Amino acid sequence: MLNIPDSPYPRIVIIGAGFAGINLAKRLSKEHFQVVLLDKNNYHQFQPLLYQVAMAGLEPSSIVFPLRKIFQKRKDVHIRITEVTEIMTDSKTIETTLGSIYYDKLIIATGATTNYYGDNDLKRDTYPMKSLDDALALRNAILTDLELALTEPDFETRQGYIDIVIVGGGATGVELAGALAEMKKYILPKDYIELNEQEVDIHLLQGGSDLLMGMSEKSQRKSLAYLTKMGVKVGLGKRVVSYKNNIVTTDDGETIHAHKVIWAAGITGNLIPGLDQYSTEHGQRYNVDQYNQIIGLEDVYAIGDIAFMSSDKSPRGHAQVAQVAIQQGINLAKNLCSGKPKPFHYKDYGSMATIGRNKAVADLVRYSTAGFFAWVMWLFVHLLSLIGFRNKVIVVLNWFWNYITYDQSLRVIIGGKEKEK
Repeated sequence: MLNIPDSPYPRIVIIGAGFAGINLAKRLSKEHFQVVLLDKNNYHQFQPLLYQVAMAGLEPSSIVFPLRKIFQKRKDVHIRITEVTEIMTDSKTIETTLGSIYYDKLIIATGATTNYYGDNDLKRDTYPMKSLDDALALRNAILTDLELALTEPDFETRQGYIDIVIVGGGATGVELAGALAEMKKYILPKDYIELNEQEVDIHLLQGGSDLLMGMSEKSQRKSLAYLTKMGVKVGLGKRVVSYKNNIVTTDDGETIHAHKVIWAAGITGNLIPGLDQYSTEHGQRYNVDQYNQIIGLEDVYAIGDIAFMSSDKSPRGHAQVAQVAIQQGINLAKNLCSGKPKPFHYKDYGSMATIGRNKAVADLVRYSTAGFFAWVMWLFVHLLSLIGFRNKVIVVLNWFWNYITYDQSLRVIIGGKEKEK
């Protein structure tokens, strides 16, 4: 059983401790509510920096923060590490792997997961980048394959170990490609002197005609120029149709031999059994009104990546990014506390992506910029968004050390679950 004590206050159950759920819970914890936070992990993870963990630039502990540490001074916040198996809205009951719990109000903040578009081969054999486990698995695979390449005499087989394919030209794909290119340039010549780093090919395949879809044309062109100069083989208009026996095949017939394919080609919502009928046909997000209440349900809300809120300004819903999730969590907290709900209006502060050392692109409200200034701005924004003073200090020290030495000492093969090949 979940063993949640009775309370004179209304019980608000939040499913998911991502950006949306954690910001909502932090604000509700100061009010007259009993807050129950359910998540499969006992920590909040900072997803924008997962790729740096995968590239051995940051330790896993520096981008996660324990949930109980966040709420240790809030006696009416109850955290349970479990998975939700079903929601029964008629009885206001939630079934979990630990037992059942009732709610007065329910907020779903389960976020999104990798979209494989129904291809089980891709799901089984490629590496996603949505969780800490994913990042560790990729880090282990990269380092393990580099070790195997040292002892492999056959050129083609060795290429399979050292070549990497990234599918998806969004921010995750672009940032991964840039980080891998820098690893090839700065790390391989020092750590793996027996390998010819010039043999390492990094492929970035994008089904659309541009990188960073949704950003300005200037940022798209600049990111492509940066990656090309760094040696990344960017394939625009190339859709991956299969990945079998370590061979990537694109829709134009090209084949690439690679043991590691990173799948960053789309996301889909984490729906919960019992509420499928309230979701969108595409993208698996819950249809919500302007107050984030799921249309057709009472006292059930959805926020963040799992919420689809259509409006005149955003007919296709808001972008599935951290700022939307944070702002929706804050707005819903205010509505639940005040009793006078105000519709959600997203304030877009812009978007940015980093490609490498001194290289980033940023679309701000009134202008776009690229280069060193955009890179410093990206570092500053992400540093401020981290939870915990210790994490901020560790990350900034890691960044500073990496900047002056062109190196890190985190390349160890430990932990995480490997893909079976």
